[in-house]
Order: sequence, then structure tokens, then C-alpha cells
Amino acid sequence: MKQRIITAIIAASVFLPIVIYGRWPFVILTYILATIGLFELIRMKRISVFSFPSVVSFVSLWLFLYPYGHMINIWILVIGLFLLLMYTVISKNAFTFDDAAFMIAALLYVGVGFSSFVQVREAGLSYIFYALFLIWATDSGAYFIGRAFGKRKLWEHISPNKTVEGAIGGVLCALVVVSIYEWVSPFAPSFFMLLVATAILSVFGQLGDLVESAFKRHYGVKDSGAILPGHGGILDRFDSLLFVLPILHLFYLIV
Repeated sequence: MKQRIITAIIAASVFLPIVIYGRWPFVILTYILATIGLFELIRMKRISVFSFPSVVSFVSLWLFLYPYGHMINIWILVIGLFLLLMYTVISKNAFTFDDAAFMIAALLYVGVGFSSFVQVREAGLSYIFYALFLIWATDSGAYFIGRAFGKRKLWEHISPNKTVEGAIGGVLCALVVVSIYEWVSPFAPSFFMLLVATAILSVFGQLGDLVESAFKRHYGVKDSGAILPGHGGILDRFDSLLFVLPILHLFYLIV
């Protein structure tokens, strides 16, 4: 626990000032986080980081994340897909269709999530803090309420410690914390819509956590990485946000 706290303090002291300042330092931070996240997935799959498919995936990710190139993002993915599929022929199926599908799925998972990180930050700092408060409240509520009142397992073969009561508690805590945040620093055009969005996003955040747990269980690893002592890897810390941010960006565009 002591190590987790120390890591959290150090990470927050670096992360939050850059998030608050925004602009190119924030874009660079996003590139770094996304690159490490994709690296963690590739390593789970036991594909060499220095292989042709990995190089194609990293370059595609970097181009995809470019904040002012949204019109060409789909073409970047298409070109990356074609290159990976062609490599299945060149490698004589040492690199298979399943491997190519994994690389594209990993690229989409990491790329869309972290691209939304930049887009939401451009929409306003209040939206980023909203997402962070929502996730922290959901995680804390699910943990403490789950420990105190949890009886029914949520998805035992994926994450045995999570409970239905904890999941509901996480949503309720998110609603309370977001309500306080809106009261202290109003930013939403409609309080009712904010609560609806919060409930939906809290559920998606917990699904993101379960998805990452499913990845790790499938590939037989405890953590996605070890870059954050006591916390694991980048994907271990950003798994919920990678699901929340694209939905939040969609809500922002609609509202």
C-alpha cells in the first residue's frame, strides 16, 4: 500500500500539471502513454516489439493520434491493415491472420481511447476533470462498498473480487461526486443529462476495467506492465478511461 501511495503521488505530480496546461505537452504525454499501452498489449501477445507488424502498428498509432489529422484516420487504419495482411503472406503464415486481427484491434483500442483523451481536453479542462473524478469515484465506491456489502459475484471467472453490490455502489458514488463537482464548478448545460451521462459512463468505466482483466487472464499475466510500481502498467491505470473518454467525446458532440 505504501508503494502504491508513493507511486500515485509522484505520477499525479507529473500528470496533473501537464493535463492542466494542455497544448503540446499534453499531446506529447498522450503519445507516450499510448505508445506504452500498445507496447504492453504487443508484449502480452508475445510478438516481438522490433518485428515488422509491431513497427507498422506503432507508426499507425502515432499517425492516428495526430490531433489535426482526423480526416485521414480511417485511411491510416486501412493502410495498416493491408500491410499487416500482406505480411501474413510474406511470413508464410508465421504471422497469421489472427495476429493481424489482434494488432488492428489493439491499435483501435489504444488509438481511439487516447485520441479521445486529446479531443476531450481540447473541449475543456472541466471535461477531463469530470472524467477523472467519475472514474476515481467509481473505482473507490466499487472497492469500498463491495468490500463492505458485496455478496454476489459480478463476473467471477474474469475478476473474482468484483461484486454486483460494488458495481452499483461505484455508480452511486460517481453520481454523488459528480454532483458535488457540478455544484462547485458548473460546466454542464443540463444537470439531469449530466446525471444520465454519469451513470452510463460509470458503467462503461467498469466494463473497461473488466475488459482489461479479461485480456490479462487470457494471456496469463498479472499486470499489463510494471512501469508504475504497485499499480502495474499504463493499461492497468487507464483501462476505464479508454472506454469512458470516447463515449464522453460522443456526448460532448451530441450535446
